Amino acid sequence: MEALRATYGDDDSSDSDSDHSPPLSFPANSNPQTEETLSSALPPPPVSLLHPPNSLGSLDYLQTGQPSRVRSFPHVEGNYALHVYIPVFIPSISKKEMGQFLKRVSSVVPNLHVVDIDIPLNTLCKEEHKLEQVALGREFHISLGRTVPIRVHQIDSIVAMLRQKLQFQKRYWIDFNKWEVFVNDDRTRTFLSLEVVTGGLPEITKQIQAVNEVYKLHNLPEFYKDPRPHISLAWALGDVSGSLKKVVEQETKSSAFRGSLQSRICTSKVGGIECKIGNRTHIICKSPDQ
Repeated sequence: MEALRATYGDDDSSDSDSDHSPPLSFPANSNPQTEETLSSALPPPPVSLLHPPNSLGSLDYLQTGQPSRVRSFPHVEGNYALHVYIPVFIPSISKKEMGQFLKRVSSVVPNLHVVDIDIPLNTLCKEEHKLEQVALGREFHISLGRTVPIRVHQIDSIVAMLRQKLQFQKRYWIDFNKWEVFVNDDRTRTFLSLEVVTGGLPEITKQIQAVNEVYKLHNLPEFYKDPRPHISLAWALGDVSGSLKKVVEQETKSSAFRGSLQSRICTSKVGGIECKIGNRTHIICKSPDQ
């Protein structure tokens, strides 16, 4: 799918951080064909190729009932979306318990979708391996700055300054201690997230301050005054934070995740910082192995 998106995907100048191309559809067999077309057409591929062993199987559920999302900012020709973040991967040892938690929450709040790929969470919950592979096996992001539109002439300057400010970064561990619910600024989406409350918080806070300095020099809006670093795993349309928080609190109390500052839902080691501008990802820094 990534190869298809690279070939037919969004324009590099797009400033959208949330819109996706419509799902691919196959041409109907009812279209009339000429004799020349019939004689030169290749036979259809085997059905097994459409659903390889590691695929999600039928994608019918992606083509119906897709929720419509609202842009974080209006599209302007020539703008690029800027996002600075720490890439995070969930360790295999934590996926089973986290998957069970997501399954319980999804059974009560059925309109949750997996972040970025927008697959209904309750669909993945039907098969445990798909839940762990798709919902928990991908790259997550801890934002170090707001996602904002920038102009093409700002790109080189922003990337250079970010690298200068963040070039000397040691590896450190991040502890995700708490399930939390967040709502975006315009209250069009609600997120189920894992928050960093203790381990790694001082280091992330310093990195946010460095990114803020670069943003300020380019007249870009700084990050939240009291940042709460987190990764988002699922989202729902609109502001459903009240009902989702109740479910999360109930499930947290009844599960292995007690929500205390000492507990760890999962732990991840920071390997570097990246910056995505439009469709291109820039490596800002890589932490040395030590």
